Amino acid sequence: MGRHRNDPRGIGQALAIAGAIALLVILIVLGGYFFYRSLPGNSDVLVPSESGSLAEPSQPAAEEQKVLHIRVVGESSDVLVRVPGGEVLIDTTMTRGEYVSYDKPRMDVTLGTPSAVEVHVNGEPKDVSGEEPGYTFTAEAD
Repeated sequence: MGRHRNDPRGIGQALAIAGAIALLVILIVLGGYFFYRSLPGNSDVLVPSESGSLAEPSQPAAEEQKVLHIRVVGESSDVLVRVPGGEVLIDTTMTRGEYVSYDKPRMDVTLGTPSAVEVHVNGEPKDVSGEEPGYTFTAEAD
């Protein structure tokens, strides 16, 4: 007697709703990703050591003459650099050959593996090789 047929309008509405939900999820994921990347300290500021040019041995490289210069010479180290009470400049794990340089007046620095990094403050080497993991210090401009 009564045959049930699929209602084409009902299927179309269900597909439209599913498509809208999928689009919404994609927009939320992309928005979250770009928001995260826009936060301070989440950008790609790491520079590999193979720059193609050699600095004069008697003269520190331009990066080392900034207020703070950190280069990873060991396997890797967690590096956190922030302006006291403010912006996080970097909070990441750096690997061998990567370096960062900053010219802020004052920065708090935390090194996960101090023996794996070379540090220069105002162009002068700072020996942190014997410090404990999680070593923290303040770098200030001259």
